[in-house]
Amino acid sequence: MKKSLIISIFVFLMTICSVNAFASASAHAEAAQVEQKEYQHKTMSQLFESFYATTGLKALLNPHEGVKDSHGKEMSLFAQSGGRVIMIIICFLLFYLAINKGFEPLLLIPIGFGGLLANIPIANIAAPDGMLGIIYNMGIANEFFPLLIFMGVGAMTDFGPLLANPKTALLGGAAQFGIFGSLVGAVVLSQYVPGVDFSLQQAAAISIIGGADGPTSIFIASALAPELLGAIAVAAYSYMALVPVIQPPIMKALTTEAERKIKMGTTRKVSKLEKIIFPLVVLVLTLLILPDASPLIGALCFGNFAKESGVVERLSDTMQNALINIVTIFLGLGVGSKLASEQFLVAETMGIMVIGLIAFAAGTAAGVIMAKIMNKLSSKDNQINPLIGAAGVSAVPMAARVVSKEGQKSDPSNILLMHAMGPNVAGVIGSAVAAGVLLSIFK
Repeated sequence: MKKSLIISIFVFLMTICSVNAFASASAHAEAAQVEQKEYQHKTMSQLFESFYATTGLKALLNPHEGVKDSHGKEMSLFAQSGGRVIMIIICFLLFYLAINKGFEPLLLIPIGFGGLLANIPIANIAAPDGMLGIIYNMGIANEFFPLLIFMGVGAMTDFGPLLANPKTALLGGAAQFGIFGSLVGAVVLSQYVPGVDFSLQQAAAISIIGGADGPTSIFIASALAPELLGAIAVAAYSYMALVPVIQPPIMKALTTEAERKIKMGTTRKVSKLEKIIFPLVVLVLTLLILPDASPLIGALCFGNFAKESGVVERLSDTMQNALINIVTIFLGLGVGSKLASEQFLVAETMGIMVIGLIAFAAGTAAGVIMAKIMNKLSSKDNQINPLIGAAGVSAVPMAARVVSKEGQKSDPSNILLMHAMGPNVAGVIGSAVAAGVLLSIFK
């Protein structure tokens, strides 16, 4: 009896489901027939107009009010049309510099391509749920990618030139003048330029651009001024890539031909034990004196300690190659996502770019001037080439390569690369320390 009842209920339910499925299918079929009839009544020109309405070409040529950007804010008519065209041209310029001029293609190609994708209308690739938005949120907004980059940089860095000639650390410290100089510049700009109003926290975040250190710029901007993070990241990485353009004129203006020809003697050989102990000493000092800088310094020291220990070659190799390459791709695309016209072509971003350029130039000049001062206080047999002071900015190893190239222009037999690496790696530590100081004051 129970079995018959269960079978009857099952049959009844199956009948109801079948009726509902049939009704639904019929409704869909009727809707499809209505839609087909509508299309049958449309002319070819009307069909083409429907297609044209969904194209990026129409969005560029016919901007209108009410269009939202990838973050839900209303876009201006200029940002929808001419602004996008300008940014696309800028992205192609970055490709040209990377491919034809060889200006840091590892940075400029992903950044330029990210900017190109971000300026495609309608697609909203840079939206929080778009490809670029996901990349940006998963590693830039939360400061994760900069720490991974520092880990890889540490694994690739040889602190031997710094340990062999410790006084070059003064050049790395002097080059950080650009950071604190740009802090003042940002405050002054917000006082006298209409449309620009930076708080002290925002000015501190902007100032780190003066160290030409992209990861550190992202790290401090995320903590102090997340609303300016995109503009700060774009400015920092742009000037890092343009080191070969910005630095040489400053170096030549501040040095004489005779100074550029100064040859530096061979430095002493640094022992393996010194190289192993150095990152541990730096980390312990950071933990005791400036804990706010410990995430960056800690990642740098871990990568370097793994390399110098000589017993974890697989880990060191991964950090130097696979890890940093993957993160560079994501970081470049994420930074490029902020090249969208509605975010980049605004007064504040332009102000940040100007401050960053002045700060970077000031940091370069301060390093060269410090080297000249040190020569005045040193004997003639212990002179240093002032050009290496320009390597005190933390764009590793780009700045050191530029110094070497400029030195060889004056004297082809003058090899300055290893000497320039001393202040260059000191600049990496210096910018991280400066970031820690700013965080401890303004956080």
